[in-house]
Amino acid sequence: MMIFNIKFVYFIIFILCFSCSKKTDQISDLKEKNLETQMIEVYNQGMKELERGDVIYAGKKFSEAELLFPQSIWAPRAVLMSAYGYFSQGYYGNAINDIERFLIKYKNHPQTDYAYYLLALCHYDQIVDEKKDLNQIILSKKYFQKVINDYPNTDYARDSKYKLEYITEVMASKEMYLARYYFKREKWIPAIKRFQKVINDYETTIYVEEALHRLVEINYKIGLVNEAEKYASLLGYNYQSSLWYEASYKIINKDYEKKKPSSQKDKESILKKFKKLFK
Repeated sequence: MMIFNIKFVYFIIFILCFSCSKKTDQISDLKEKNLETQMIEVYNQGMKELERGDVIYAGKKFSEAELLFPQSIWAPRAVLMSAYGYFSQGYYGNAINDIERFLIKYKNHPQTDYAYYLLALCHYDQIVDEKKDLNQIILSKKYFQKVINDYPNTDYARDSKYKLEYITEVMASKEMYLARYYFKREKWIPAIKRFQKVINDYETTIYVEEALHRLVEINYKIGLVNEAEKYASLLGYNYQSSLWYEASYKIINKDYEKKKPSSQKDKESILKKFKKLFK
């Protein structure tokens, strides 16, 4: 009889424990559902404020939504929407902070490609003056390149390529600005280095012709006639119809022979061939 009572007591305890466990799970599920419901409500409030144009208040709402339920799929979305809101109104510092936090906290998220693209745009849109905004130029180039390398088949990668073309022009422009600065002050060595950098690193930009002409001009001035002729030949092969070539032609010699125009493919190979002379 005693053994029966003990077994009965164990059975009752087991039932009570199972019941409590089930109730605890139900309470936990209920809390999560309530949290997610609250989060979605706050997230939607953030969206409404974003549509109204109040990105500061929208950002606060998105941050509140993330804090309410960080494990929810809505949490990373809230961070990205907050970043986009700040970006759209020019609050680049706030947007960058949100994106960098997203990339650390939500690694391998499906929208990581968008996050890097938006981060690149934040730096890109701050490029105003190539003489002052070098850090923004470097960072935007870095993140656009990452989008192209890591997410090549996305629309973000395609647009990043177009943006990089502009950045290349800006960087070449900065080199030309410095080169002209040294040129005007007759600081020939630093000027030569800057003009050479343009033709070596930015050969697809609009500044190559002038850079080649200036190298003809400087080398002729300092008595390096052979060097001047090499650059004049390079300019003639690739840009014979340009005013810069005509100016170089006049510097070297009135009887300096003009070369016949080459095909575009030949021009590219000749440019690479001549560049080797100066390495």
